[in-house]
Amino acid sequence: MTSRAEGQAGAAAPERVATGTIVDTDIAARLDRLPFGRFHTLVIVALGITWVLDGLEVTLAGALVGALRKAPMSFTEFDVGLAASSYLVGAVVGAVGFGWLTDRIGRKKLFFITLALYLVATAATGLSWNIWSFCLFRFLTGAGIGGEYTAINSTIQELIPARVRGWTDLVINGSFWIGAALGSFLSIALLRPEWIDPAYGWRIAFFVGGGIGLVILLLRTWIPESPRWLVTHGYAAEADRVVTGIEKRFTDDGITLPPPDASRRLKLKVRSHTPLSEVANALFVTNRRQTMVGLALMIAQAFFYNALFFTYALVLERFYNVPGGDVGWYLLPFALGSFLGPLLLGRLFDTVGRRPMIAFTYGISAVLLVVVGLVFRADMLGPWGQTAAWMAVFFFASAAASSAYLTVAETFPLEIRALAIAAFYALGTGIGGVSGPLLFGALVETGSRDLVLVGYFIGAALMAVAAIVGWIWGTAAEGKSLEDVSKPLASA
Repeated sequence: MTSRAEGQAGAAAPERVATGTIVDTDIAARLDRLPFGRFHTLVIVALGITWVLDGLEVTLAGALVGALRKAPMSFTEFDVGLAASSYLVGAVVGAVGFGWLTDRIGRKKLFFITLALYLVATAATGLSWNIWSFCLFRFLTGAGIGGEYTAINSTIQELIPARVRGWTDLVINGSFWIGAALGSFLSIALLRPEWIDPAYGWRIAFFVGGGIGLVILLLRTWIPESPRWLVTHGYAAEADRVVTGIEKRFTDDGITLPPPDASRRLKLKVRSHTPLSEVANALFVTNRRQTMVGLALMIAQAFFYNALFFTYALVLERFYNVPGGDVGWYLLPFALGSFLGPLLLGRLFDTVGRRPMIAFTYGISAVLLVVVGLVFRADMLGPWGQTAAWMAVFFFASAAASSAYLTVAETFPLEIRALAIAAFYALGTGIGGVSGPLLFGALVETGSRDLVLVGYFIGAALMAVAAIVGWIWGTAAEGKSLEDVSKPLASA
């Protein structure tokens, strides 16, 4: 046994040791010394698919605007913004509620519960009969996705080796745009009146999303609970069995694993949960600098992304007279640039470093948004030229947004990691994400390019401030174990 309760050497460890017991473990060192292999790829696919689902949801909601504005739904521009904000409010509520549960009862239980909620709610969206029922189901769908973010981000962070954690996290978050591309294709096919009656096409799109969620639910059955969470909560024997099983996958493939670093053994005091008073102390006292950085990054990227992407279809229709059924074609290159950003820039977050790359991606996004906004105001480009300009902006902005989740997930202690992700996601989305679509929906509805430009300037200012905060106060977490970046609260 390499993870045991002190004073019980050589004895069979109970399934769960008593709260308060000191556990001596090298679980973290064993996980971080693993090479990146097939196991990690499978984890990324089975868990990271969450972002694909979110991208699918967001894109469908944006691309289906044209159909929803027609009978029988007859949505106004304000209704579209309200529906987008309902989804985001649900994501905020789900993130906080499920984030709290994730730290208490485990990662694995929650990523099954949240995905089940998502697939039921998104299928129900296809049965909506008016704006209020549509908003209710979008709220519940968002709650499932918000909960997914907390459970999945925690699990992935705790299973991926430290040296590739940055690139992996950025690519996973960037896979949102694979879902966006899929949503674009679906919208193109399902909004063709010569193929499918427009009154039913948008409904089928949401049914497809629910069906994909059901397939993913089956894929997750083999994913283990986070060994780091297990050992902290007293399941030392189970944590050891999980890590031993992971190691066996590599040795069965003929890989010789180096011995774990003995200097990285940890002594942890077993706890059943973390009191909220201790959570508050960790967020606002011992880790207040990380809290400030996390908030700045989250609020800026949430406003930037949700404001611009949720209303992009409205911009195309209002200012460029693009038919609703053709919006998907313009979203495809938009999605491509946004996925390539994290994919190609992600390695630099592990080599050049977190702080300089966060400052660069946020800063260049702010500059490019101002330039593209001025070009939009001058009406210098057609719909395809404007889309190409946004593709360049979001190449960098997507990497910046993904780095916000990376920063929050790795700079807080294990015991509050999921709740910290939830809190920052909730605050960032609540302040920046919910207000953004409502503001931009109202600005676009005026038909004034000058007013829309003001919205772009607000987004650019937020990104610029985040770039400065990340550069000055960010954490150089590249290549470091999670336990070295932020010491567990249970450390003895």
